[in-house]
Amino acid sequence: MDCSNCGSESATTQGVYQFRESGLNNVTLTGIELLTCKECGNTDPVIPNVNDLMAALAWHIATRKYRLNGEEVRFLRKYLKMSATEFAKLIATDRSTLSNWENGKQKIGPQSERLIRSVVLALGDGLKERTEEGVQSFEWLVDEYRPEQMRVDMDTMEVQTI
Repeated sequence: MDCSNCGSESATTQGVYQFRESGLNNVTLTGIELLTCKECGNTDPVIPNVNDLMAALAWHIATRKYRLNGEEVRFLRKYLKMSATEFAKLIATDRSTLSNWENGKQKIGPQSERLIRSVVLALGDGLKERTEEGVQSFEWLVDEYRPEQMRVDMDTMEVQTI
């Protein structure tokens, strides 16, 4: 394969990749095929099914027991392929409040957070079948935010918190 950066030849390896393209700074993909350019050193992941990966991340975020941060709210909104205006209208808030949540300028209230999680589980591709299971996890929500690193096993699409 050719390098996406300079067009030179790339070598294929297996490894670990920080998946910042997801919009989340705390996602590591393990056991992933990597293309590393022999000339410029650029590394690109080979993600065979991005939709399954995004669904696994959305499920993990929507059902975890700690409070959501703004980066995660933005990820969930984009996972649903909704604009800020559309999503704000759906969850009965205004666009500026949603923007403040997504940018970490304002804390999300517990009712709004549960609504966001419910909407994601109800509308997310690949999540609808598990909505009941996901909503039942809400009773375990802890009223604190705890930063976590997520590690995704690319063979099983299992998301682990580390």
